[in-house]
Amino acid sequence: MYLMNLFLASWKNQGTKFPSSEFVYDGIYVFFSLGAVMCMGVTAGAYILTLFALKYRERVLGLILISPLCKAPSWSEWLYNKVVSNFLYFYGMCGFVKEYLLQRYFSQEVRGDADVQESDIVQACRKLLDERKSINVLRFLQAINGRPDITEGLRRLKCRTLIFVGDDSPFHSEALYMTSKLDRRYSALVEVQSCGSMVTEEQPHAMLIPMEYFFMGYGLYRPYRFSESPRSPLSPSCISPELLSPESMGLKLKPIKTRVSLQTEKGRER
Repeated sequence: MYLMNLFLASWKNQGTKFPSSEFVYDGIYVFFSLGAVMCMGVTAGAYILTLFALKYRERVLGLILISPLCKAPSWSEWLYNKVVSNFLYFYGMCGFVKEYLLQRYFSQEVRGDADVQESDIVQACRKLLDERKSINVLRFLQAINGRPDITEGLRRLKCRTLIFVGDDSPFHSEALYMTSKLDRRYSALVEVQSCGSMVTEEQPHAMLIPMEYFFMGYGLYRPYRFSESPRSPLSPSCISPELLSPESMGLKLKPIKTRVSLQTEKGRER
């Protein structure tokens, strides 16, 4: 995601159309002369990196996707984006646009209300939106509104994929749908309670244990007394059930908990 931001920051020609998602992932590959990579992206960034992994399957070791997109925009999302685009065009980064974008990425809990002040994260994001050029945000929304459906290609994705999504994210159902289309041998879904789309900002601690087990499969992280290399994204046979309980992690885990229990049953049969 950091590389994507650097690449888009180099797109300085204000008189041209914002690059398409296909141009972005091709541009990243050429611009940075990438070799083997592990990618992490949020919402639209996750969509672009999934496209990247589909085209350069031999180059992508793994995907960590937060509130990813995989379908073309629904009629309601398309209409909302059109309305917001018109506001951006005529009024710039006004209050209505900022509220729409904040609702897109953050849960009500951190956005606050009349009785509860919004969190520091939301205040910082609001400040960042004030600093952004409205024309760039407009072009971004136009590009996202024109994204094609990539569902058909998901089954061909063979790299390990770890998906995080907040229960309160507007993209929650799409993350579930995307997970159902991926090969279960290589994918896992983590649903984070009381969280919006930006799990990385709202509840980064909820990502720690799933990511630790994800990296074990690559030999990048090995806890003390761990001797068996896992074959699937998050399910080595020695994972303690207590670590995967919602009470200890504040998470709902799907299909991780099911996968671990299946492996335990197979071990008993043997």
